Amino acid sequence: MTIDATTRITWVDTEAAFGEVLEQLTGASVVALDTEFHRERTYFPKLALVQLAFEPGSLVLVDPLAVSVEPLGAILESDATIVIHASSQDLEVLRLATGTVPRNMFDTQIAAGFIGYSTPSLATLHESLLGVRLDKGDRLTDWLVRPLAGSVLDYAAGDVRYLLTIHDHLVSILRERDRLDWALEECAIALARGAEIRDPDDAWRRVKGAGKLGGRAALVARRVAAWREDRAAQLDIPVRHVLGDMALVSIAQRPPKNTAELAKVRGIDGRALKGEAAAGLLAAIERGRSEPIPAREPSRSHRPDEQQRAASALLASWLTQHAHELQIDSQLLATRSDIEHFVQGTGRGRLGEGWRRDLAGAAMQDLLEGRSALAFDRARGIVLEPRTGQPAPTGDASTMTA
Repeated sequence: MTIDATTRITWVDTEAAFGEVLEQLTGASVVALDTEFHRERTYFPKLALVQLAFEPGSLVLVDPLAVSVEPLGAILESDATIVIHASSQDLEVLRLATGTVPRNMFDTQIAAGFIGYSTPSLATLHESLLGVRLDKGDRLTDWLVRPLAGSVLDYAAGDVRYLLTIHDHLVSILRERDRLDWALEECAIALARGAEIRDPDDAWRRVKGAGKLGGRAALVARRVAAWREDRAAQLDIPVRHVLGDMALVSIAQRPPKNTAELAKVRGIDGRALKGEAAAGLLAAIERGRSEPIPAREPSRSHRPDEQQRAASALLASWLTQHAHELQIDSQLLATRSDIEHFVQGTGRGRLGEGWRRDLAGAAMQDLLEGRSALAFDRARGIVLEPRTGQPAPTGDASTMTA
């Protein structure tokens, strides 16, 4: 690649200059992209900078405070592969700013997981793959301030300067190990997730403590969380500034009927007790109190029973070692939720499909159905072996001899 430490950084803050960049990008096969944004005081992320690197040797910083980046959507929807590191938040930012997300995406963090990295930072990949040390920069930089200092621009450019080279290295290694298709599949899943628009009705799933609620309390939590999400979006403020999680769970457990009772809720503050906010909150509570409870009440997950917990712990121990042996990020292979879902669903979920089934799910199914057993070998650690079907001696009186 020709994009390196000597590549000149181009600052773009006019519609005409951005138009020229878009012309250069048209027909590009691969484009490195990153964004800088703030959302500490808002519901929606505030885009502050777009970094782009592409052949032949172009590195551009686009100022979204001066130009509309919406036309970038045409490049995102083209055949170009958009290379991003840790894409989840960038995808939301791009969708809001351009109205779309990339058609094809390569997430270097996800891809690196298939060659043994565990959720690596961009700096980690620079150092281990390229021997380049990134400037850590200032994490407290206010990206919305203008003008941005030269050192800040250099730091921002560093996030994309070598990203295409990292992409090439990862693709080469993945091809050698016959894992490129797996990585691309996971990138496509992450892309689809990033394209989704938040459904307020699902907001309760992100409420700390809501997973322990059931019945009427779970339904109240669901309605109040949806109201909180809608109001936060309407006012463009963080959801915690509308109503904290502690207060939401307290409301669900003992639903207040009026403002006086609402004022006694643990964790609530004055913002939720005023006028329109109080009326909307009480209406949401009443909906939760009056609606029929679904036949299958909302919950984050079905709690595993004692046997399922034991099976999940056993499988998790083997999977951690198995992932290490395979040089795959263990969290990429299976999360705790994946394992519990697999155990509870008798082989269903992500571990029962695709490359995960081939690498681990089929062996796990044999273990769950008694065809295999786990043993500890001093040389190899935890090993999965065919089960003999014969119980081991336990040392009780009936098996002991004089």
